[in-house]
Amino acid sequence: MTIPEDRDAGSAVPARAGTVISVDAMGGDLGPAAVVAGLDRSARKNPDIRFLLHGPQDELARLVAKKRALRDRVELRDAGGVVQMTDKPSQVMRHGQGTSMWSALESVRDGEATVCVSCGNTGALMALSMVRLRKLPGVSRPAIAVLWPSRNPQGFNVMLDVGADIRADAQDLLQYALMGASYARNGLDLARPRIGLLNVGTEEHKGRAELHAAHALIAAHAGDAHYDFVGFVEGGDIPGDRADVIVTDGFTGNIAIKTGEGTAKLVGDLLREAFAYTPLSRLASLLAYTSLRRLQKRIDPRRVNGGVFLGLNGTVVKSHGAADATGVSAAVKLAFQLAQSGFSERLAQRIAGATETAPAPPAGPKNGTHA
Repeated sequence: MTIPEDRDAGSAVPARAGTVISVDAMGGDLGPAAVVAGLDRSARKNPDIRFLLHGPQDELARLVAKKRALRDRVELRDAGGVVQMTDKPSQVMRHGQGTSMWSALESVRDGEATVCVSCGNTGALMALSMVRLRKLPGVSRPAIAVLWPSRNPQGFNVMLDVGADIRADAQDLLQYALMGASYARNGLDLARPRIGLLNVGTEEHKGRAELHAAHALIAAHAGDAHYDFVGFVEGGDIPGDRADVIVTDGFTGNIAIKTGEGTAKLVGDLLREAFAYTPLSRLASLLAYTSLRRLQKRIDPRRVNGGVFLGLNGTVVKSHGAADATGVSAAVKLAFQLAQSGFSERLAQRIAGATETAPAPPAGPKNGTHA
């Protein structure tokens, strides 16, 4: 995935040599060894990347010392505390100072790094990000955006929100559309992304009142914000080619993405069982090996690992908690490319401009008609 100049802006973005990524080494299911291995992969592929690595210094120093590619590319920041997956966001906000997650976000807040990457607790990471980095002016609710494999020529669609906040009113959904369009321009090289609003049907009379209000708002902004609004889309359009950006609330988006991940794993397991069923089927699997490897690479969630927190004064990439070295490297690659594009600054400009010109939400029907 390559990130071009954002067409929101009228001038090119100069390359940022030696881009610094702030990395939370702790909190992932596989521990700091997997994180360091992922950084090593990224460092071997990209000579222009540097890291601030946060966690227990002695433990991290031993891991980093074993990776030649990380020599003189990593600065360690000692942080003995760890945010566990079971910790409540409210507890982390009150008592999280001294943890690796807090320290990693502070480096972005203080301007030492451009992007933060963490495999840790999603709720805690979002809560701390809002406290330490603050929301962009005009943003009510930040969103988490992910890349979803699709039938479109670019190979992926952007979907948001996938879990930052389970609620979203019409104005929030408009902001998601604006942020998603900017991310698609930066992440998928789309000059004029197509926006779809997720609903229980494509007919305009279906759905909740706030969806009808959001439909009108997103349509009204299409010209000024340089995107095309295709109207309501359904669940089957998430991996389809009708839209490039799928907008929804965090409750629906989170269920959708986890359902997709579970379905992909089920299909993979069933394929392995089918090819192992008889000696003839095992032979068939050998003949189809190249095609199966291509399919595996195409849908491997590790290779598009990284949900981006949008709407903050700084960029945060949330890696999957179970990410291995391949997954961590993919998240770092995404973070580096967003940093190089100046994405956070451009997004702030887009949201600020939209806030100044936003029309009042139209009054929707009192009771939406459901499918």
